[in-house]
Amino acid sequence: MTTTLETTRPSRRSMLKGAAAAVLLGFHLPGKGALAQGAPAAPGAAAGAVPEVNAWVVIHPDDRVVLRMARTEMGQGTRTGLAQLFAEELGCDWSKLSTEYVTPGQSLARNRAWGPFLTAGSQGIRQSQEIVRRGGAAARTMLVQAAATRWGVPAGECSVRDSVITHAGSGRTLRFGEVAAEAARVTPPTEVRLKEPGEWRVIGQPLPRLDTADKTTGKQVYGSDLRMPGMLVAVPRRCPVFGGRVRSFDAAAVSGMPGVKHVLQVGESAVAVVADTFWQAKTALDALPVDWDMGENARASSATIAAMLDEGLAAPEAFIGNQNGDARAAIAGAARKVEATYSYPFQNHAPMEPMNATVLWTATRCDVWCPTQNGEAALVAAAEAAGLPQTSCDVHRVDLGGGFGRRTTHDWLTDAVLIAKQLPGVPVKTQWTREEDMVQGRYHPITKCRLTAALDANNEVTGLHMRISGQSILAYVFPGGLQNGRDPTTFQGLNAGGAEGAFGYTFPNLLIDHAMRNTHVPPHFWRGVNNNQNAIYLECFIDEVAVATNQDPLALRRKLMANHPKHLAVLNAVAERAGWGTPTPPGVFRGIAQQMGFGSYVAAVAEVSVNPAGELRIHRIVAGTDPGHAVNPRQIAMQIEGSFAYGLSAALYGECTVKDGAIEQTNFDTYNVMRIDEMPQVETVVVPSGGFWGGVGEPTIMVAAPAVLNAIFAATGKRVRDLPLKNNDLRRA
Repeated sequence: MTTTLETTRPSRRSMLKGAAAAVLLGFHLPGKGALAQGAPAAPGAAAGAVPEVNAWVVIHPDDRVVLRMARTEMGQGTRTGLAQLFAEELGCDWSKLSTEYVTPGQSLARNRAWGPFLTAGSQGIRQSQEIVRRGGAAARTMLVQAAATRWGVPAGECSVRDSVITHAGSGRTLRFGEVAAEAARVTPPTEVRLKEPGEWRVIGQPLPRLDTADKTTGKQVYGSDLRMPGMLVAVPRRCPVFGGRVRSFDAAAVSGMPGVKHVLQVGESAVAVVADTFWQAKTALDALPVDWDMGENARASSATIAAMLDEGLAAPEAFIGNQNGDARAAIAGAARKVEATYSYPFQNHAPMEPMNATVLWTATRCDVWCPTQNGEAALVAAAEAAGLPQTSCDVHRVDLGGGFGRRTTHDWLTDAVLIAKQLPGVPVKTQWTREEDMVQGRYHPITKCRLTAALDANNEVTGLHMRISGQSILAYVFPGGLQNGRDPTTFQGLNAGGAEGAFGYTFPNLLIDHAMRNTHVPPHFWRGVNNNQNAIYLECFIDEVAVATNQDPLALRRKLMANHPKHLAVLNAVAERAGWGTPTPPGVFRGIAQQMGFGSYVAAVAEVSVNPAGELRIHRIVAGTDPGHAVNPRQIAMQIEGSFAYGLSAALYGECTVKDGAIEQTNFDTYNVMRIDEMPQVETVVVPSGGFWGGVGEPTIMVAAPAVLNAIFAATGKRVRDLPLKNNDLRRA
């Protein structure tokens, strides 16, 4: 099945409809016996409360169904997608279904019955689909058994549709709400049968999102919106240079300012002002004299970092990510070579909602209310900072005003707890300023890449060496994940195989390696992660080889992708939909790119024009994806549009530079993002081949930029090898 969805340049109204998220970390599926546990009841359940059927679902007497979710909604549509998976197996009336978050404390008390909480790396659907579907199937089985027992008939004679259980022989019916209490007493099944794709009625449908109404009316509550009786607001500031610390500060200078309650040191490297309101705290913080010890990292600059990466490009030692044959020998013996060096800068996640958390700490209990992409990791961070066992803490999640990977790490939460710990019994909201969010981020890693292709006398590619020089995310975030010092996530999209990014080309001799060069600026998972730069490096260089050998870029790819049918199928789908090889409007040129990552195969064709003044216009992008199973085609289109807005913003403008050890970009005046009138028309081609579950929110982001860059070359004859585009003169060569 191929589904095509078209959009025009988004209006302000359509901008309400969708966005997306980011990250790649581990996953563990609890044992099947955990999926249907109905006892003990969730913490806080009152006597006489509506009983749960199993851990996943509460069904009210009026048939209202409440799905309990572990994954987090941050604009990407996970709430709706998971609800579709659950509703499919449960057989409930979609119009009566709602969702609520479970807390990591509840999950801890029930042996992780809901599975992982991490919402990143496009894992929301693809790596929790089984446990969510099993939870729905188990609840359906228990409801059917309860009805069959009441009727005195075999359960196998009963069917379920739209929250109604029907006995085939007699035609009798019972609503879910009528038997929910009895179903809660049924022994949960240890095995369930999941529906086959041919039986699906809800999965695969373009259902409207469950959260649109609340976001449209302003009912939706984000972390920044939280209010509590007696709450104070803390605004922190860290040393502007990573690794620096506080020498001293003059609290007396601001203590008498309006609303100010406390001036605190937070750990070794931060201070905070606590006041009645955010503005009072910020105003006082701006006036607070602080003496910082910037440390040795103050000597770093963009120039020193670039020199370090340049050294890595030619270093004799590197970690190997993918290898076959002898690429070095093929290059040494080549009739001729094609060589190019690319670079990719630091980039900020820059979510619209800056970091925040509300904390109530006492000597025996710590509760946190915050937007997080990983409730379980947030609980660990909160308990450690609180000095309490995890069983004495909990994290109450609220929806995120953007995440993109930034909210999978919890430095901001640790500081919030440390602040609240100094004010026991008082709810304290720690709210970062936009400026603090920009200069205290965890950034897309900075890298450079040198690519060398060997050509024989017939212009056939006989070898490719791809040397990456730059940061390792795992070396900073999770050193235990390194494999003998090697960071496997560096090679996303370049691997010999695997769901996280299989290389889509076949070369007789191949070497892809990484000279790890870590800076003092902390890297982190950023929507699309290392696929972003790897796709640019590889796909733009493939175009360079096509030009050098006088081949059509699509034709060369087809030749090199003959052994990679799923990659090729998506590439062909977008090429056909975009009309590759057919005339374009005057002055409009096309570029193409493909990649595989986060379990999905993706490709894009971009159409651009560049006027004589060098001004770029991206007119249209046709995006294709094969996620295996398409849960909601409408949401897939929304996610692709959102990923393009985010990815193209990065390609056009996204760059964080370093001066005297500190990040220079402090707000959106110096870290620009796309405006509505810059957004191209996006056409989405969904080609689900079935048999696997791929991601949606992150995969397509990685092909937008290289497709546009290749189209720019077609339009101008200029090859852009260093991002962002704002630093390049695009006037025709």
